[in-house]
Amino acid sequence: MAVTIVTGNEISEAESPLLNDIVGSCVNFKGGAPNRCKTGCWKSATFIIGVEVVERFAYYGISSNLISYLTGPLGQSTATAAENVNAWNGAAMLLPLLGAFLADSYLGRYRMITVASLLYILGLGFLSLSAALHSSNSAHCKTNANDTACSPPQLEIILFFFSLYLVAFAQGGHKPCVQAFGADQFDEDDPIECKAKSSFFNWWYFSMNGGILVALLVLNYIQENLSWELGFGIPCIVMCFALIVFLLGSMTYRFRINSDKRNPFLRIGRIFVKAAVNWKIAPTIISIEEEAHKLPHEDAKFKFLEKALITDDCSREENICSTGDVEDAKAILRLVPIWFACLGYAIVFSQASTLFTKQGVTLDRYISSSIQIPAASLQCLISVSIIVSIPIYDRVLVPFSRYITKKPAGISMLQRIGTGIVLSFVSMLIAALVERKRLETALEYGLVDLPKATVPMSVWWLAPQYLLFGIADVFSMVGLQEFFYDQVPKDLKSIGLALYLSIFGIGSFLSGFLISIIEKATSGHGRDSWFSNNLNRAHLDYFYWLLAGISAVSMALYIYFAKSYVYSKRGL
Repeated sequence: MAVTIVTGNEISEAESPLLNDIVGSCVNFKGGAPNRCKTGCWKSATFIIGVEVVERFAYYGISSNLISYLTGPLGQSTATAAENVNAWNGAAMLLPLLGAFLADSYLGRYRMITVASLLYILGLGFLSLSAALHSSNSAHCKTNANDTACSPPQLEIILFFFSLYLVAFAQGGHKPCVQAFGADQFDEDDPIECKAKSSFFNWWYFSMNGGILVALLVLNYIQENLSWELGFGIPCIVMCFALIVFLLGSMTYRFRINSDKRNPFLRIGRIFVKAAVNWKIAPTIISIEEEAHKLPHEDAKFKFLEKALITDDCSREENICSTGDVEDAKAILRLVPIWFACLGYAIVFSQASTLFTKQGVTLDRYISSSIQIPAASLQCLISVSIIVSIPIYDRVLVPFSRYITKKPAGISMLQRIGTGIVLSFVSMLIAALVERKRLETALEYGLVDLPKATVPMSVWWLAPQYLLFGIADVFSMVGLQEFFYDQVPKDLKSIGLALYLSIFGIGSFLSGFLISIIEKATSGHGRDSWFSNNLNRAHLDYFYWLLAGISAVSMALYIYFAKSYVYSKRGL
């Protein structure tokens, strides 16, 4: 083969393909230029997805059945247990903001994932120890008190909640960084890898729900039929293997480097501070860079941020804000209305692991004459729905909608999220109707004052609301992940995913707050509250109707904000 050699700035034909094999703005594990064929893309993403599958297995092994542990071994009321579950879920979803800050500013995603995994293992180990202590204390109590149950000692309760929140803290560092690190393995400047990255979010969620499904089917059964310490201990052991798998893939990873060496939080934060300081100053002195690069007209509603560009002759060069900084600040600010509008969806989402589970406990859960499924395992229907729906969405709906809309992703990210919000609204309507039917059945068979009796109604009546939850997640949850990753500045990808998770953290807290307020308002004076321990006298149906109303308001707000949203990069 003939090779043409040229001089100067020209490149030989033999050298050109080699340059195309190098991925820019990234380094490999050894700090060198990463080879496109040997690093990144699906070969690296597979290791990272594997870690996420195990992490979700561990997390849902705790969260899905936590209300049963609180109302069972710890002896809490339904309302108190639901509030505690919502508080823990809320903390677990808000702590990623701290984890993302530490990762993007100091540690990097790879180190943060490693540290968070170690904390995860420690927290799960303590949780298993706490359950073992309860078993020992319960056996001792029954032996010495005529086989009667007793309240757990204070030390056991403290150890349990310390372990629980240590897991939440670990999840806060793990969750935003793993997904962002996985998406980092795809080069946005390469057309093939860019298209693969869009599918990555779908298959990420698909695989993740495989881990959730196993947790719901296996761990919930072990917890309710064998032992809680084993149910908490298995995730601890599996997380150890997950960390090993993650570290084994190190040589294939791509590590993004930022051209701007400034702390991204300080860089963006300075814009808001300087804009506030210069609030009353007329913009007569604007930086030369701003004059050279006029800011887009569509961002006029955030024009007040441009006052951060006002300078004086005494300003030091490192303190001068650039138009790029202002644009990045605007990109963050544009997310706020969408974030706010999705809170209603998050409040609805939090019911699957709390009140839906308590509903299922009262129904006929036998799938054969000798096999009774745990109520918490009904959440596996959400995972099954997701696992079935994602391939249909990715392989059927996307190509079909792509043919009609001529957009690479078929429908825009905001359209996808909105579809899920509508489906969650419908699921709450169905949940309210099913609960009304359950109460009528309990009344018909004279079971109103028999809270531990099984209502003669199949647990499969709850299937539609669970299945719709899953389909809604395929649209909204995956859409939110991609949206908050895509629409933030390049050096804030982890914080983008943390912002997405914070929607569900605040949603969990709001759900707990609603339950607390309604519990106080509807109880007392001999009345049964909406969340009475005797669910046959409670009114979960009223609460579901309320949530349907909140969801409708959220849906209207979302449509309003989504119509005026301007995409930062590509109008998908």
